[in-house]
Amino acid sequence: MNILIVHSKNAGIVSPFILEQAESIRKTGIAVEYFGIVGKGITGYLKNMPAFRRMIREYSPDLIHAHYGLSGLFANLQREIPVITTFHGSDLADRRARQFSLLARRLSAASVFVSQRMTQFLPRLQNPLIIPCGVDTAVFGQLQAESLPKPPAIVPGRINVLFSSAFSKPVKNAALAHAVCRKAEAATGKKISLIELKAYTRPEVNALMMHADCLLMTSLSEGSPQFIKEGMACSRPIVSTDVGDVRWLTGDTAGCFVSAADPELLAGNLVKALEFKETRGREHILSLGLDLESIAHRLTALYEGVLHEKRKTGKNHHAEKH
Repeated sequence: MNILIVHSKNAGIVSPFILEQAESIRKTGIAVEYFGIVGKGITGYLKNMPAFRRMIREYSPDLIHAHYGLSGLFANLQREIPVITTFHGSDLADRRARQFSLLARRLSAASVFVSQRMTQFLPRLQNPLIIPCGVDTAVFGQLQAESLPKPPAIVPGRINVLFSSAFSKPVKNAALAHAVCRKAEAATGKKISLIELKAYTRPEVNALMMHADCLLMTSLSEGSPQFIKEGMACSRPIVSTDVGDVRWLTGDTAGCFVSAADPELLAGNLVKALEFKETRGREHILSLGLDLESIAHRLTALYEGVLHEKRKTGKNHHAEKH
């Protein structure tokens, strides 16, 4: 089976969670190639169509797996190869992006949502297919903090709190995180260093998580945040707003706290989280089947099911060619 992964490449790279998922699928014996879209908006995306059609001719994929709604709509502009679209959250939560995502869902052979909560934007949707992105448990939480070099961002003598993303991303709500840390400083009498998670490799993120005293996410909205899964895999204390599937991801794990986006509540939770040196988050995340291997098997079963349906209806592109 040949799978073509379609994704935005405006950042110049394949997003880590897409890359990790695709490479885990490759390990099951499926051939995987990538098509990165460079450009903004419909016009920018359409400029990639000649190269996309050329890629299809040369690679001859059995299926296309597109990530995010606009990429799914783009991939569906050809009707020869079945398209599976994974929706990640922002493509449905954002009102402007939602119209393209809804069209992509109607055109796609199958639609995947990374959390149940995302389906609130599709109230008449029945039996949605929920498959979160998995976490690389071979990278995250595999080693003890003592065996990892301490990252320069970790400030000795301070409480080190790792923020979920770059401060510049509005949806991550860094202003609230700073307010939470100021209130927690007043409560503890200790200085807090809020660490921006930006431009780090995966092993570096793991080291930051393992050495941080707590992880903090104050996002306005999320789908199924990798930051939380990775923090759980590292058995770290976590404080988060109630977004996406965070409540499900953390469950009743002691040391992990989820609340409304209220600075007083979050600061109180941060103070409580600091009492924990580690949690049993890794056990919980594995019990949910959120390791890369488990998610890869669920996706390969989906691929096989879509191809089976296409063969039954006589729409398999190889059958048409031969």
